[in-house]
Amino acid sequence: MSIITRFAPSPTGHLHVGNARIAIANALLSLRDGGRFVLRYDDTDVERSRDEYADSIADDLTWLGIEWDEVVRQSARLDEYRGAASKLEKLGRLYKCYETREELELKRKHLLSSKQPPIYDRGALALSDGERASLEAEGRRAHWRFKLAPGEITWADLVRGPQHYDPANVSDPVLIREDGTFLYTLPSVVDDMAFGVTHIVRGEDHVTNTAVQLQIMEALGGTPASLSFAHLPLLVGPEGEPLSKRLGTASLREMRDDGLEPMALASMLAALGTSEAVAVCHDLVALATTFNFAHVSRNSPRFDPNNLWPLNAQLLQETPFAAVADRLGLPDADEAFWIAVRGNIDRLAGAREWWVICHEPLTPVPGEMDFLTAAAEVLPPAPWDGETFRAWVAAVKAETGRKGKALFMPLRVALTGRDHGPELHNLLPLIGRERVLKRLSGDVA
Repeated sequence: MSIITRFAPSPTGHLHVGNARIAIANALLSLRDGGRFVLRYDDTDVERSRDEYADSIADDLTWLGIEWDEVVRQSARLDEYRGAASKLEKLGRLYKCYETREELELKRKHLLSSKQPPIYDRGALALSDGERASLEAEGRRAHWRFKLAPGEITWADLVRGPQHYDPANVSDPVLIREDGTFLYTLPSVVDDMAFGVTHIVRGEDHVTNTAVQLQIMEALGGTPASLSFAHLPLLVGPEGEPLSKRLGTASLREMRDDGLEPMALASMLAALGTSEAVAVCHDLVALATTFNFAHVSRNSPRFDPNNLWPLNAQLLQETPFAAVADRLGLPDADEAFWIAVRGNIDRLAGAREWWVICHEPLTPVPGEMDFLTAAAEVLPPAPWDGETFRAWVAAVKAETGRKGKALFMPLRVALTGRDHGPELHNLLPLIGRERVLKRLSGDVA
């Protein structure tokens, strides 16, 4: 049986790192096993869902390298959900409730004060037809609850292992609001059945929802045993603290704007919470070969955005010029330039800084002029190549007696205005003999 996964964001905002982790896990599972990936917009919340957010989500997934086989919008499938609700009502599994939020809260507080679990008492089931009619005459509109059946709910979770839930410990869930709109629970089950989803990968905050949804699926004539689940532990901050707004809701768009490479993020998120070290991969297909739910720990993985930048730097260092040529924004840049600078940047935009240093006028930094003048006198003639710098250094050493840092640092500062950076033997041919001479003499060049 072919694996079918789904990623089901609500288009009520931009994707953030937690969303991305779930999307990547689903995509890697389908890629690893040659399956299908369904992008489903859970957009039944018409007041908050926006087309621009749906477009943003698709754009972010594309940036991550995720391709989908099918797009589903729940807002276009309301008739299917109404049909499923009607079936559940006829089976006696969906019933009207008229309590207001205030009344439900009072019930909840009363149960808690009595040391009882705050589980809905199914009071609406005891209403007579006349009482229902009277409540509706008052202007009350019903919400609809799914009646959970007794009996243990079980499934084998790919991350959490065997799961056992007693529905007696859970309130009958509300499936339809007073205004007739659906909560995500019923549409999710209907769509998972309709599109043949085989694996549901999501956060562990959905574990209770899974127990409920399995009963709904069974009531609708589905086969819960055909589904596999993987509930991933939720991310926490670097010290184990709950994710702050800065860490937890940083959108992928913000990360992209900051210069993050998509595969640096994907590589990190795929390894978080596993026993495996982060291995930077250059595409999702390669990353999928290393992905295995058996390696995922039950502990909450720590997400530190500062750890992304060394991965970003490593990825750029391993990236060939052809893969970045169109993204550099430097029409005259060539492979020699990229090889020279890629080991010293953690963002692609950092290459521009070194292009400016090599090719545009540089404000001179005060230096040891006697030493620099002596160095200029033994500067090799053009043309230059990767061996020119070594020959020049040997000549400077012989001329001045200097070596080590006392030799290299004044040259680096005079030529680049920086005390660190790419290897000078790579930069020297890029700067050129004329500009080098001027910089050694303290001129703007």
